[in-house]
Amino acid sequence: MRDSQLNDTLVLHVLGARPNFVKAAPVISGLAELGVRQGLIHTGQHYDALMSDVFFVDLNLPEPLANLAVGSGTHAQQTATLLTGLEEVMLREQPGLVIVYGDVNSTLAAILVCAKLGIPTAHVEAGLRSFDRSMPEEVNRIVTDALADILFCTSPDALSHLAHEGVSPSKVHLVGNPMIDSLFSALPKLDPAPVQERLGLSGRYAVGTLHRPANVDDPASAKELVDAVLGVAEHVPVIVPLHPRGRQRLAEAGLVDGPALKIVEPLGYVDFLSLVRGAALVLTDSGGVQEETTMLGVPCLTIRPNTERPITVTHGTNRLVTPAQLPAAAAQALVDGASTPSEELPVLWDGKSGLRIARVVAAWLRGENLSPAARGTVG
Repeated sequence: MRDSQLNDTLVLHVLGARPNFVKAAPVISGLAELGVRQGLIHTGQHYDALMSDVFFVDLNLPEPLANLAVGSGTHAQQTATLLTGLEEVMLREQPGLVIVYGDVNSTLAAILVCAKLGIPTAHVEAGLRSFDRSMPEEVNRIVTDALADILFCTSPDALSHLAHEGVSPSKVHLVGNPMIDSLFSALPKLDPAPVQERLGLSGRYAVGTLHRPANVDDPASAKELVDAVLGVAEHVPVIVPLHPRGRQRLAEAGLVDGPALKIVEPLGYVDFLSLVRGAALVLTDSGGVQEETTMLGVPCLTIRPNTERPITVTHGTNRLVTPAQLPAAAAQALVDGASTPSEELPVLWDGKSGLRIARVVAAWLRGENLSPAARGTVG
């Protein structure tokens, strides 16, 4: 049911990187169903057409009100450009609420701009922690959660982290994972055969996604990672849709196209998940991929010492490995075959998170008292 009162205030979504688009799509859809006036700002942090434009089509996202085209650069350069561009947008659009997603620099910049301008904010995917502040994303998470007015959590452990940091329970809502909403919606379209045929694949294969600064920025670390991936390629062909970030460094370390290692351009949302759905194994340092493989039942080896998504290890198909451990772990995963997630799926990972978030936002816009996470979820 639409409420004319909800059309009086503009809700802005700030998106910058491909995982943001996937998380935002169900929220935007839920708010539209409730009649909330909303707009989308694309910061251009991911600027390649295959990293952003195709996601608007695959996820049926509306045209952005603005594209800041921030591009790449150091963390300081990128964040500074974002601060300037986002401030101009906020002053022009005068939103009543800004929703940010995940842990990228666009998220950090938006939360800082809004805090300075006194604009209320909501953070989707709040409370995730790796407890590793050498990760830029961890710093972004902590700062964003400290400043946000409404915090939407994807898993119960996030509630505990925020409580430990002194965040008021009245701000916090356990709503489940909107990334899983998008996955559920896409499932009927996830057919591995067309993308396998296009890439010339037959038989078993692994998919790799590699871009974390800790893995690719340092030449020695990049070389260790590449050697590990080449070790996996001795057991099974590895397909790597290569993120622009770190591409040159990984190539210099030896990650080049070969008989058992296929380097391809980034794939759209449906194509990438179709490829993953048909894979025997996934190698990743990405956060979202850990969640997607958990739901698809595909064995996942995460090449990191920690994860801000431990629920993918306890309830899913994910395992943390070092580069040195990767080839042997991959060989064992191939022997073990298809992995099976826990019969008890993570709480509220049911495809309805976007609407739960939308209902909380609509209640907030009406000025209603919101129930804290400690007293249950909305919807």
